[in-house]
Amino acid sequence: THEELCCFLARESQSVVVSVGYRLAPEHKYPAAYEDCLSATLHFLQHLQHYGVDPARVTVCGDSAGGNLAAAVSQSLAGSSHLPRLRAQILIYPGLQALDFNLPSYQQNRGVPLLFRERAVYYSLHYVQGDTSNLEEVLEGSHIPPDMRLKYSKWVSAE
Repeated sequence: THEELCCFLARESQSVVVSVGYRLAPEHKYPAAYEDCLSATLHFLQHLQHYGVDPARVTVCGDSAGGNLAAAVSQSLAGSSHLPRLRAQILIYPGLQALDFNLPSYQQNRGVPLLFRERAVYYSLHYVQGDTSNLEEVLEGSHIPPDMRLKYSKWVSAE
């Protein structure tokens, strides 16, 4: 789905672009996609000379679920001393939190095509658990215990 865009980015930025064809949910539940992306990134970082890539200029990028995966890979590699450091991450409308689907951005964009709020939750549930039976509970925000909601409220809240 992204080959044309990747070719455009490679051509316009005069860069090497590696697109990872990771396993998809619901057939392959979490963490399959993450493991695929991490494995591909590790392989690439370990073989940069083979690809003619400057180790100081490696960036990960992703959109939607791929943005989530790019962020997770970046976090996993952040403390690694035996690999080149990632220069940056580019996250395009990433799914980064599942604590509260009632934050202002979800409310403001709840009816914006292509990814309606309910659909975002539906896909998130498929990705994480391969099951959408608690969709309404997640939309209401009752899937998070009060103590956990309080613990993370300084990072995930409307304020």
